[in-house]
Amino acid sequence: MDNSAASAYVYAKAGGILAKSFVGRNASKLFSVKSLRDLYSLLFLGEIPAVPEIMLAKLIETKAEQVFIEQYIDLIENYSKPSKILISLLQFYDYENLKEIGAALSLGESSLPKISDIKKYSFLNCKAWPNIQKITQDSKVSWYNKVPFISEQQTFDSKLDSQYISEIWNAVEELSGETRTEIEHLLKTEISARNIIWVLRLKVYYGMNGEEIRNRLAFATPSKRKNDLFASDALKILDKNIDSYDEWKNWKYHKFVNSNDDGSVWEINPSYVETKFRNMIDEISYRSFHKNPMSVLSLVSWFKIKQNELNNIRAVAEGLRLDLSSEKIMNVAGISASE
Repeated sequence: MDNSAASAYVYAKAGGILAKSFVGRNASKLFSVKSLRDLYSLLFLGEIPAVPEIMLAKLIETKAEQVFIEQYIDLIENYSKPSKILISLLQFYDYENLKEIGAALSLGESSLPKISDIKKYSFLNCKAWPNIQKITQDSKVSWYNKVPFISEQQTFDSKLDSQYISEIWNAVEELSGETRTEIEHLLKTEISARNIIWVLRLKVYYGMNGEEIRNRLAFATPSKRKNDLFASDALKILDKNIDSYDEWKNWKYHKFVNSNDDGSVWEINPSYVETKFRNMIDEISYRSFHKNPMSVLSLVSWFKIKQNELNNIRAVAEGLRLDLSSEKIMNVAGISASE
């Protein structure tokens, strides 16, 4: 079908999927389930697999991701030539696949890890496992042609993240008008958040100092200036103490910081902050989805909304596996019980 007809059809179908998804007000249904079996029945049709709880949790996460990917592919294939940004968004999962492959090989694992199947849009030749050079040969990540040492994993992953972000931003710059402006705002917010979370993870989990972390951030330009479009907010927290709540009280995103109300020893929680950012991006995406229905903006927004749903499904599955209460699972997901 022609582009205008395709856009109208895609918007209507994407809206229909969202109406049935566990997003917005419907998200509460995810957090009200009491068991993994109930969660499976809520999300999928068919008989519940007779497997142990730990396997069922993983199966739910894997199946939910694949359903999302297949829905998205079904939407973009209504276009005779999908916009570059739509393909780049999907290929996020190949960048993540390569991280998993590199980690498995560095640990000497003999089997290909479970990867996300993005069908014909994949740039990896996973059939060449375990030959990393052939897996990435003639692709945009052909530089990843050796098995990284465990000590190199962070560096390799950081380079993949930077390359993906550059690819996404280059795709946005090919757009024009209000659509470009809105997508720039959405993705700039997300990329900035990624950098912030990366800083927090490296500080909290790996004890890195500011200078070590700085070189691992994604910048908009090679000059890496302190007012960089993507990295400026992250650069401002490089030297903040992770165990001093007072240092974070006046931070730009202080409302995303885990509280210090219980009187226990406090440390900033990267996972909590990350989820709060995801919720903010979800709100922006919701507004953008309806703003320009006949443009690529609606599908970019849809992708981000569904990614957040997927993250919530993972949080619920993992929480139920660990026998956490609904309130605790919601706290882990960065959602208050009153929402």
